[in-house]
Amino acid sequence: MIPQNKLGIASSIELAHEEERISKLAALSLYRDGALDKLEPGTFTTLQKIHVTLFGDIYDFAGRVRDVNLSKGSFRFASALYLQSALKSIEGMRQGDFEEIVEKYVEMNVAHPFREGNGRAGRIWLDHIFRCELGRTVDWSQIGHEDYLLAMERSPVRDLELKELLRGSLSNQLDNFTLLARGVDASYSYEGYATYRAEDLAQGSIRNERHED
Repeated sequence: MIPQNKLGIASSIELAHEEERISKLAALSLYRDGALDKLEPGTFTTLQKIHVTLFGDIYDFAGRVRDVNLSKGSFRFASALYLQSALKSIEGMRQGDFEEIVEKYVEMNVAHPFREGNGRAGRIWLDHIFRCELGRTVDWSQIGHEDYLLAMERSPVRDLELKELLRGSLSNQLDNFTLLARGVDASYSYEGYATYRAEDLAQGSIRNERHED
């Protein structure tokens, strides 16, 4: 079933391509335009703003807390009935060191507050906390697709595997655009989006802006 969208697209393949293109450019803009720097790390409001930035031009549900239950395989995410209280509890979790930050991220993933796009928005949210609290950024390209998905699947019960993956991917190159772009590509590949390279999209966007000027 094709989600209702603001683009008027009726093809699932075309919609997936446009969603990837538009939201990847939006993800890059969060970093390049300094928008992330103005947001408070670790709050649900910040996660909502990230989600709206990524998907607001595509879906009406962007940034809206879901009112339906979601599951993945045999795992059920937080019940919609208790989601608001769960989000308040997660927001109050400590985030002063690496361990606490990852544990907070795991709980937010279990909450899965939106109908779609939780993974992509959540990874930017996590990276923002690392940047603000530890002065580090996540190079997602250092974490393989299967390794990440398996670690996330196991994280609600045992998060040591996820912590090791994330610990080995942290970099202090906060302003390295190549690292950022390849990280966005890796993050999207976890969800099966791999048609466009973020760096190519960014270069094309800059060329278009210059042409318009």
